[in-house]
Amino acid sequence: MSPDTNFTDLGVPRSLSDVLATLDITTPTPIQSATLSDSLAGRDVLGRGRTGSGKTYAFLLPLVTRLAEDGAPRRSGRPRALILAPTRELVTQIDAALAPLAAAAGLTRVTVFGGVGQNRQVAALRRGVDVVLACPGRLEDLMRQGHVDLRSVEISVLDEADHMADLGFLPGVRRIMDTTPRRGQRLLFSATLDAGVNVLVNRFMSNPATHQADSAQSPVSTMTHHLLHVKPDARLPVLVNLTAAPGRSVVFTRTKHGAKKLAKLLNSSGVTAVELHGNLSQNARTRNMDRFHSGAAATLVATDIAARGIHVDDVGIVIHADPPVEHKAYLHRSGRTARAGADGVVVTLMTDDQVSDVRDLTRRAGVRATTTRVDPTHPLLVELAPGPRVLTRPLPSPSTGAGSPSLRGRPSRTTERTTSRRPAAASQRGPRRGDGRPRRATGPAQARSSSGSGGAAAFSANTRGGSRQR
Repeated sequence: MSPDTNFTDLGVPRSLSDVLATLDITTPTPIQSATLSDSLAGRDVLGRGRTGSGKTYAFLLPLVTRLAEDGAPRRSGRPRALILAPTRELVTQIDAALAPLAAAAGLTRVTVFGGVGQNRQVAALRRGVDVVLACPGRLEDLMRQGHVDLRSVEISVLDEADHMADLGFLPGVRRIMDTTPRRGQRLLFSATLDAGVNVLVNRFMSNPATHQADSAQSPVSTMTHHLLHVKPDARLPVLVNLTAAPGRSVVFTRTKHGAKKLAKLLNSSGVTAVELHGNLSQNARTRNMDRFHSGAAATLVATDIAARGIHVDDVGIVIHADPPVEHKAYLHRSGRTARAGADGVVVTLMTDDQVSDVRDLTRRAGVRATTTRVDPTHPLLVELAPGPRVLTRPLPSPSTGAGSPSLRGRPSRTTERTTSRRPAAASQRGPRRGDGRPRRATGPAQARSSSGSGGAAAFSANTRGGSRQR
């Protein structure tokens, strides 16, 4: 495919390509170039592309185009297209991308997921909608109650199919898809094509056109990987140092409790952080993501629920505070940065007893990582996250006993460094929070003072054993 190919060359209607142009999207990504001709022609398509590769528009553009061309009338409770995704955040994200395309084509849509009341969803279905974007659990509930009938679905999309398999959603997905017409078009997109995905392919797809835009383990050229070998009591002060730099950061923990605890510790250290995990209500999840999107909070502390489908521009650094167990989780987490050609840094913290597991993890993930033994004053931290360390409130003096005695009194080098080595997208942001107020600049010595000697154990117990919590 020529690098000068545009969306209209691939068959996308001018009205939709004009919408994309207003969003500064003018050149198809490899997964879009590979799949659009087949999907616009009505073929079943099986597409694999890593997170951030542009899979969302690869299925939204043909879905909107074909529904608009068909022009069938809306019927109460009988949607014409179905998009299934594993998490509420991903459904919301897809809906945001769909909104301007649907408006241009005169299509209506509704999101369906749990954690919120169903009345609004039921009312929209009763009025009649063209597209339902849903998580499997709530959709099955509404189907059982008789509020939605999928026998008129012309196009079905399964997004992040491998994640739905990982989360145990396959039985529900099969029951849902069994109610859609066999003659309908099926589009399945996934970051990996493994055994769980093959179950869906074999059961529901007819001679699909299969496209892989990149190798399952091919490295992202604009992403650098670092393993920071730390002592247990240095984990929290190292995290404070990295997240207090300008720009957005995403920090991953293995457990819901760990995410909650770490977000609290970062906030008490002066880093404005929000949490995202399965114990939060939908309103709390939406509120926290809105704060992160707007810049009111520069750090998101999350479990693997955020590794899929959370698309936030200019995330300069991803930090694995708890190394994941599986290499797929490592790749999906890391994919929150270095999106669409931007630069990004991935940092994994590891203690002595994790070294062997983490090195095996990165080997299986197919990435080359640089290993460095660091303490909270190591100059590499400034290279990974350049800029002055800025905190939101004064911190306790070391004399109060809050800090680590071995680190008191060291001069700060961090605030004297420039931001010249920060990725371009992130370096343009100055030391201000989302409300426009300047943040108080401090050095790493002050950031360390709040950590305490037991900080690491407080937010991450039994980090080696893993967890299925979301």
